[in-house]
Amino acid sequence: IYILNNSDEKLHPYLAAKGFPRQKGYVWGELLVVPMRIDGKLVGCQLIQNDGTKRFLSGQITKGASLVIDNKGMDIICEGYATALSVRNAMRHLKLRYTIHVCFSAGNMVEIAKSVHDPLVIADHDPVGIRTAEKIGTYWVSDKDGEDFNDAEKRLGVEVVAQSLHTAIVKT
Repeated sequence: IYILNNSDEKLHPYLAAKGFPRQKGYVWGELLVVPMRIDGKLVGCQLIQNDGTKRFLSGQITKGASLVIDNKGMDIICEGYATALSVRNAMRHLKLRYTIHVCFSAGNMVEIAKSVHDPLVIADHDPVGIRTAEKIGTYWVSDKDGEDFNDAEKRLGVEVVAQSLHTAIVKT
């Protein structure tokens, strides 16, 4: 709580590098602070350095913790914060309601999926991401190896990834 309470909402180089130069986040010193909650209760945070290096606080709870973005529609689960912001862009482009759950790791996606109804999984295109998504159900994955949704949005643009996402949504 101390870190979050002592953070300022402002721009951060990591968000700019991920394609969100005007997106404000909680910033503590030079670290982007992404809150992690279980049932609405703050249980820790992910700290992201300017170069994208990510860490959790020592001893914090990560299993079952997530960050929920909006809370107005279909459940979508993904690993990372930048991926979630790109999914939000695509869903806004499609004019669809969404509840995005940032899970912070592939393993935690399985845990979060237990608490939501029929989620769409946004998987990283790597062996762990795909295996995890297949365990959960319907999923979207990039056509390019090693890429996540944010990478795909930066490479292809929001219109193309939004249409690709729409195809996956229709399957749910």
